[in-house]
Amino acid sequence: MPKYIFRAKTPAGKEVSDVVEAASPTEVIEKLRGLKYFVIEVKEQKESFLKNIIANIPFLKRKVKSSELTIFSRQLATLVSSGVQLVQGLSILEEQFESPTFRKIIHAVRLDIEAGVSISEAISKYPDVFSELYVGMVHAGEVGGILDQVLDRLATYLESSEALKSKIKSAMMYPIIVTIVAIGAAIIMLTVVVPRFAALFAEMGAKLPAPTQMLVDISNFLKKWIWLFILIGTIVVIVFRRVYKTNYKFALKVDTMLLNLPIFGDVIRKTAIARVTRTLGTLMHAGVPILHAMETVAKTAGNKLIEKTILEAREAIREGERIAEPLKKSGVFPPMVIQMIAVGEETGSLDAMLAKIADFYDREVSDAVEGLAGMIEPLIIVFLAVVVGGMVVAMYLPMFEITSKISG
Repeated sequence: MPKYIFRAKTPAGKEVSDVVEAASPTEVIEKLRGLKYFVIEVKEQKESFLKNIIANIPFLKRKVKSSELTIFSRQLATLVSSGVQLVQGLSILEEQFESPTFRKIIHAVRLDIEAGVSISEAISKYPDVFSELYVGMVHAGEVGGILDQVLDRLATYLESSEALKSKIKSAMMYPIIVTIVAIGAAIIMLTVVVPRFAALFAEMGAKLPAPTQMLVDISNFLKKWIWLFILIGTIVVIVFRRVYKTNYKFALKVDTMLLNLPIFGDVIRKTAIARVTRTLGTLMHAGVPILHAMETVAKTAGNKLIEKTILEAREAIREGERIAEPLKKSGVFPPMVIQMIAVGEETGSLDAMLAKIADFYDREVSDAVEGLAGMIEPLIIVFLAVVVGGMVVAMYLPMFEITSKISG
């Protein structure tokens, strides 16, 4: 969305200027007039070509952290429940956050609300920060007059999701580091160390044993064609991601295969179940209608097969069935999850039951990831010892022939 620089006078006669995002200059003028400002000038902010390129590179974009959004939700909930007006609360929070990106977004949201736009509509303009789940719950809170409770619930949801991510990251950090070190050591050996030894052996006229010759051949091939491997690998990743995003059938096959993988598939399934049940429970607790909640949950499932299952369940619910029955027919969700959902429907406490399922599977995922990391660690160490150790032994084999020639 383009940005516009405006100059205007407040009702008190003070001249102000700022930068806002809007679809057109007319929208900016309408917003300012809604605040009873006298508009002096509105012009589009031009950005340099280089700045536009940098802004569109994913890993260079300034993102709002999940922890910042959690703090924002919790603090805004506290302010609203204390009787502070929404606009005033946003103004207070705008000054507290250090992130310039988030401060600009809060400022823009505040201006929209001052111009008469609802908070759910205002935050929906920033899908990179406020997810569809977030916007849907805030809308339900506005309609039901429980915005403070919904924001507090959202903060709890974000904290739980972030805690699970942190556990997975911390458990997998050591295996990932060891893997990177092993690959790096192998590449350095093949591209730097082996060629020097090969040149030394050639000068001495030593006949290379089969393992050493094979290592030298691999080194020469890698030095000559490593750029091609990197290029092909990059193209494959880009094409795969593109096809995955645009071709639903392909994405469905990939995600189905991932769920059926040994060991890893179980972790992926449990993670998805934890996410789905927590999201659905949070939406239902906020008063979001079940059909709309199911649609939102499907989009945030993170797996096409589970998304398809939830959408099929949504259609079944529309026709009068209960949630548990279509989920049971799919065979994707474990029997325990189906039984607990059925009990929740019978007792009228489905949101609370979904929260319990999510807590259970959060622990299951945490334990599974820790066990997986514990299993991977020795395998990586063995791989490192065999590969690097094998290279060292292969390079020292010709030394025996050279030593025997010298002694002879």
